[in-house]
Amino acid sequence: MSKLRFSFLGPRGTFTQQALNEISTEEESVHIPAIDSPRAIKMVRAGEADYAVVPIENSVEGGINATLDTLAAGSDLLIYAEVLVDIAFTLAVRPGTKMEDITHISTHNAAWTQCRNWLGEHLPDVVHLPASSTAAGAEKLAREENPGFQATLVSKLAAQQYGLESLSDAVADNHDAVTRFVLIGKAGKLPERTGADKTTLMVQLPTDEAGALLNMLEQFKARGVNLSRIESRPIGDSLGRYAFSIDAEGHLMDERIQAVLLGLHRVCPKVTFLGSYPSAAHKSIRLRPGTADDDFIGARAWVDALVERSL
Repeated sequence: MSKLRFSFLGPRGTFTQQALNEISTEEESVHIPAIDSPRAIKMVRAGEADYAVVPIENSVEGGINATLDTLAAGSDLLIYAEVLVDIAFTLAVRPGTKMEDITHISTHNAAWTQCRNWLGEHLPDVVHLPASSTAAGAEKLAREENPGFQATLVSKLAAQQYGLESLSDAVADNHDAVTRFVLIGKAGKLPERTGADKTTLMVQLPTDEAGALLNMLEQFKARGVNLSRIESRPIGDSLGRYAFSIDAEGHLMDERIQAVLLGLHRVCPKVTFLGSYPSAAHKSIRLRPGTADDDFIGARAWVDALVERSL
């Protein structure tokens, strides 16, 4: 039986591959590095990979737009799992390079933003050269004779893999920083309910309608569904038109989530379902009174009985 193929934000040694290893190691599957998250996702759409693992959110900067927008471009893909990775950056250099030699650093934008205060204190004049991933900077520094920079911010694993030397293994403004990664595959059978699940949606609001956002949020409140994340994203066709990327507590097979989707479908021009999957935190959802499955089923049976009696 052939091994499953996983595309991921590469090259090898990224935090994304670290997250992928939590799902399936290279001994168990085929890891295919992609130059960026959109391309990793598009490889699944094109049938070049069975699944993609990409970052979707970090605790410092919030949602990662490239992932959110590419995933929401269609309803053919779903999120099947999430992985949380504690992020600690290593300031990596070629052997022999000293701190005073560093004038330019190449790393991913997310890494730079999570370390800019530390860098402002220790390397106040350093210039950032954006890289497609953290490990991409390490790969270029290790392999090119004149890469144009002297250091990179990477995982400790990547520094070791590319033969680089660490000047510091504790580079961060927030030492509790966490990045959330998701497993994306073609739309199909959902993971089973666990009682500690998330449902991800992209919900477009009607334009020029007062209270449209409140009307959308009330669909969740009325059914007792908590939101763990909500972020606005421009639709892209004109100014002032937005959709909301949402993580809601619950699973598609929960009666309250189905009721939310029915409500959203009535009041919003477009609702894209992007998956129901176990929360990496494994924290059981506390239901408000009247929002358990039996409450919805019992209420529907009562109304059905009224209707049947009235025919």
